[in-house]
Amino acid sequence: MVAKIKSGKSLIGALNYNENKVKQQKAALIEAAKYFKDKDELSFNDKLFRLTDLAGMNQRSKTNTVHISLNFPNGENLADETLREIVKDYLQGVGFETQPYLVYRHEDAGHPHIHIVTTNIKRDGERISLHYLGQNESEKTRKAIEIKYGLTKAEEQPSQKPNLKAEISPAEYGKAETKRAITNVLGFVLRAYKFTSVPELNAVLQQYNIQADRGSKDSRMYAREGLVYWILDKQGNKIGVPIKASTLYGKPTLITLEDKFRLNTHLRKPFKEGLIKILDEVLAKPQTRRSFQSALRAEGIQSILRQNDEGRIYGVTFIDQKNKAVFNGSDLGKTYSANQFSAQLLPDPVNIRKPGLNASADNAQSHASTSGEGLVDILFAPAREDMAALNKFKKKKRKGLNL
Repeated sequence: MVAKIKSGKSLIGALNYNENKVKQQKAALIEAAKYFKDKDELSFNDKLFRLTDLAGMNQRSKTNTVHISLNFPNGENLADETLREIVKDYLQGVGFETQPYLVYRHEDAGHPHIHIVTTNIKRDGERISLHYLGQNESEKTRKAIEIKYGLTKAEEQPSQKPNLKAEISPAEYGKAETKRAITNVLGFVLRAYKFTSVPELNAVLQQYNIQADRGSKDSRMYAREGLVYWILDKQGNKIGVPIKASTLYGKPTLITLEDKFRLNTHLRKPFKEGLIKILDEVLAKPQTRRSFQSALRAEGIQSILRQNDEGRIYGVTFIDQKNKAVFNGSDLGKTYSANQFSAQLLPDPVNIRKPGLNASADNAQSHASTSGEGLVDILFAPAREDMAALNKFKKKKRKGLNL
């Protein structure tokens, strides 16, 4: 058994996380200890207020939320009754035996695990110390429980790598409460991926229809290092209202992210050479933008090419989905910076409609272009170039006439 303890300042955030899993049928509430109703009769407010009432007994303590996960190896599928007994023994061992708590069995990962939500503020306002709780009391209790229940010891558990991307789905505006949807996506992405800047974070978040936004560089929000999060529609446009980072569970503010950026700079290093090797192998053959992206997808690499209105690539980001590592092209070397990288790619072939070609098939081909250039744009490109040249000539003529 592996125990992980996370403390925080938002009881509603921890509760929302688990309750949303229940709504998605990815979790189930299996225990509500020291509550005044049966677990099946509890409303969301019943669950929350029992904990916040206690937390309110100590106004000075900012940390009042304890969110614990107990993880078991594949194949160790324990009955709910056994899990309840394990939780009871564990909380007694770490000094939480007098606290009310909720237990959720989760089924959204590659291994069995449960989540416990409680508070470290007692009825008399005394705070249960969390200092070294994980490496002292928790470790001793965990080992005793493994022996008592005949569980696989943590040291003997094989490394388990669940399919993290399968844990969440892209946010969909209107399907769930905006704040909750953003919290779920952020919780997963911040835990799973290794990125070192806001643009790299957005490269990942946009897979899930979320965007982190600092505002324009001349805005007050940018000057004050503020950060908000948006839900995006299917076209990548912001929709609804933005949510302040400081109001989300875990407070993923810019200051918090910058700490993570520094850590991720080191965590992603082992995957840099492997990514470069894959890029070199793919670029060893002549590639168009579409064929290049397709070849990388086959290797588990997602490439995001940022282009201006003229179709020139000004930025490139690579997401190693297997290792959850994100790299800006220039971080891999000059060869992969936007300018040099773009020069290595051949233009994509132009699809011209042939007589008798099915119209729907033609539309599908034109919309499949990853360069963002439609068939109409391609067909009229020569004419537009002629017009541009004519306008340039007229400007020179006016200048010569001092107009």
